[in-house]
Amino acid sequence: MARVTAYRTLENALRRLGYIHVAGVDEVGRGCLAGPVVAAAVILDPGRHIPGLSDSKVVPAAERERLCDQILACALAWGVAAADPREIDRINIHQAGLRAMRRAILALSPPPDVVLVDAFRIPDLPMDQRGIRKGDRHCAVIAAASIVAKVVRDRQMAELHGTDPRYGFDRHKGYATADHLQAVAQFGYSDAHRRSFRPQTLTGSLD
Repeated sequence: MARVTAYRTLENALRRLGYIHVAGVDEVGRGCLAGPVVAAAVILDPGRHIPGLSDSKVVPAAERERLCDQILACALAWGVAAADPREIDRINIHQAGLRAMRRAILALSPPPDVVLVDAFRIPDLPMDQRGIRKGDRHCAVIAAASIVAKVVRDRQMAELHGTDPRYGFDRHKGYATADHLQAVAQFGYSDAHRRSFRPQTLTGSLD
């Protein structure tokens, strides 16, 4: 995927319509076998430009860390929330991601006047929202949320690796890589794994 710079065009247009605090929200970790789904919500300061914002998937890890620190230092508000593997198994990954995003948004202070969401519509939000197709690629405030969520989740997976190094969470971050599948086949699922996720390429017991 080519890197595309995310701009503030839509946020600026919404501010001209009277929306003062424009938030972006995004989540990461939907396709993983292990670990939480993590959501971040961000209200950027229109007076403090952060160059280089883009979809977290195309930003190198070291640059993501730098941008995350800059976003948290410059933002008017930010919030992070997660749904753990047990919640994901109980209500499914889509609903868990929506709940995590809603929690992150409701943690913002000041609260947003409008929320820009990457594709999905979030139920039961007490403010306006706009679903933006490929928003993490084109909208600066969603890209910022994407970067924060990715960095926070990667750090959590590194911590999980520290407590249980058998699976290599520090390398694959819970995604279904060949070495992760091999470790699951050897050791079974840990408490960090989502038991509702059953990759077809894996044989043997996962419990």
